[in-house]
Amino acid sequence: MAPRGLSADEKRVRLLEIFHETRDFYQLKELEKLGPKMKGIVSQTVKEVLQGLVDDGLVQMDKIGSSNFFWSFPSQQGAALQARLKEAKVKNEAVKHQIQDLKSSLEEEVRSRPKSDTRAGLLAKLSSLKKQHAALQDELSAYGNSDPAKVEQLKRAVFLAKEASLRWTDNYCSTITHFTRQTGVDAEEVRKYLEIGDDYEDIY
Repeated sequence: MAPRGLSADEKRVRLLEIFHETRDFYQLKELEKLGPKMKGIVSQTVKEVLQGLVDDGLVQMDKIGSSNFFWSFPSQQGAALQARLKEAKVKNEAVKHQIQDLKSSLEEEVRSRPKSDTRAGLLAKLSSLKKQHAALQDELSAYGNSDPAKVEQLKRAVFLAKEASLRWTDNYCSTITHFTRQTGVDAEEVRKYLEIGDDYEDIY
């Protein structure tokens, strides 16, 4: 069986290791030679991998004369990841608050039975925010691939976000239950009226 090629994440980690282990500055041509020799990275893929690291702020680039020089130190990687993690957490909190606000609005919709176009708009926005929330959770998890030292910390952050999301879903269920008890309307009819599918409570 032929040996398995390196994944995109493995190439990123190995290319970063060249910088961190040697603590030196390189031009692209030098890295295209060192990649295969030191880390088993195919020479033709080095440029693309390097550009991705530069875009993510994990590798620095500066033009000196007519040549571009690249470098990265371990402290830079940690700082960049911390900054992006902090930004993702802030966005995650903002989305959580928006979801909670929309849930409150939906509860009011059930009581007041407004026009269908308003209700549809709120449901569409809620669906969009849930997708953003899921994407941010994926982003938080992805940082662990580049910085193994933070894997446990990120797993904990994702776990807490997931637990909070489950609580929001429980609140929704409690609201529906309370409404149906007060009015005698069947819960299935309420969901059908609000155009909420059966998979609404499936947060996984």
